[in-house]
Amino acid sequence: MAGRDMPMSAPMSARDRLIVALDLPSVEAAQAMVGRLGDAVSFYKIGYQLAFAGGLAYTQMLADAGKHVFLDLKLHDIGNTVAQGVKSVARLGATFLTVHAYPQIMQAAVGARAPGLRILAVTVLTSYDDGDLAAAGYGLNVRELAAKRAAQARAAGVDGLVCSAEEAANLRAIAGPKMMLVTPGIRPAGSASGDQKRVMTPGAAIAAGADYLVVGRPIIAAADPKAAARAIVEEIAQQAVKEE
Repeated sequence: MAGRDMPMSAPMSARDRLIVALDLPSVEAAQAMVGRLGDAVSFYKIGYQLAFAGGLAYTQMLADAGKHVFLDLKLHDIGNTVAQGVKSVARLGATFLTVHAYPQIMQAAVGARAPGLRILAVTVLTSYDDGDLAAAGYGLNVRELAAKRAAQARAAGVDGLVCSAEEAANLRAIAGPKMMLVTPGIRPAGSASGDQKRVMTPGAAIAAGADYLVVGRPIIAAADPKAAARAIVEEIAQQAVKEE
């Protein structure tokens, strides 16, 4: 089963540009949240927490229900292992899959993708700052490393990048107009940043060049998740109008 294709040739609706992170402990909790959000959301992200609690099977259920699914697995292994993993993910009906932006990994993933599944390369995690990279042994700062990995991703034929909205404008110039920019670390005005170190509001992220915004806690932890999602969609729509 190939992933559900996104209508990239036509303008996306503001709703389709919001990806809600189902960072929840069980499929039952995720199903309840999806039910509360209803038609306010069309795109969901499943990361480690839910994936390892039955979320891989739930991916196919969401796809069959007409939703888009972003599997945020950040694959990082030898090329053959990554390629086989990508082939398995394609059968689940996911639309997006993440890999770490190392040349061998990206090349393996691109070579194994199926129609409808788009490969996203993670440049630098939004919980990292320059000090974290130095502690990990990197000789580049966040901006420099993200730029280098964006250039490598474009050369590898990756479909898009996962990056902080702070780097979006710079990476757009490197990646070109066809690659998608997917930005986590989105926080509406007044929201706590939590463990994210490089954050931005929805409108500012769209203005910076992001195509999709990933939002978790500000929606799923809200008293009224549906209202929170709709407010973000409205902010995306307002910024899109300004740019027309």
